[in-house]
Amino acid sequence: MKRSGPGLVPVLLIAALSPAASVFSSRPAERQDTPAAARPPAPSLARPTSAAKATNADGFIRRWLLLEPIRVPGQLTESAVRTAVEQDFPVTAAPLPHDGQTLTVGDSQLTWHAVDTVNYNVNLYHFAYALKQPTSNVLFWAVTVVNAPRQMSGVRLAIGSNAASVWWVNDREATALYNDRQTVIDDGVSKRLTLNHGANVIRAAIINAGGATDFCARFLDEQDRPITMLSATVTAR
Repeated sequence: MKRSGPGLVPVLLIAALSPAASVFSSRPAERQDTPAAARPPAPSLARPTSAAKATNADGFIRRWLLLEPIRVPGQLTESAVRTAVEQDFPVTAAPLPHDGQTLTVGDSQLTWHAVDTVNYNVNLYHFAYALKQPTSNVLFWAVTVVNAPRQMSGVRLAIGSNAASVWWVNDREATALYNDRQTVIDDGVSKRLTLNHGANVIRAAIINAGGATDFCARFLDEQDRPITMLSATVTAR
């Protein structure tokens, strides 16, 4: 049985992010076998319009580069997840991808999309659905650059995901979650680490077997309080 977490709210319907037009939608998700149709804009995800996006009052990171989903068997055990993210479809910390960049996986050409979310979490189900991409048995990659005003020691990355996920900070693995689960705030927390003054690259791989899928992430200070003085970009400044 899936678990539920505190403060979860329904979010967004995101779609293709072209400069000329947006297919974000606030309409409830339709069945995936419904014939394709134009989808009006949604309020909770948007194309970035500023140089950086500050964390919210609870410290959640709200700007990400998302790769369109990669089809995988959808197995959520530790061994299956690690095979998918480390051997089959690795995405490295450098060079950073950029908005609109494509990646060829098998016979598919997938695109990176820069997004801001007004909520604490990013709804990957709606992201994939609105792009007419599969939402079940898929792997999503997410990348962001967190900018710190000074070096910060003793901090921890705290994440939640639906379902399994693996996370890296500056190309070093920080935390991971396995098996079928709903997003719970601070469900996975890293060991103490140091954020560099300036840019820090955060990567995540999220695997969904079916149903809803989303994630959230923030940093906690030495007293396990949310750090709210950070900002996120999709380029290293």
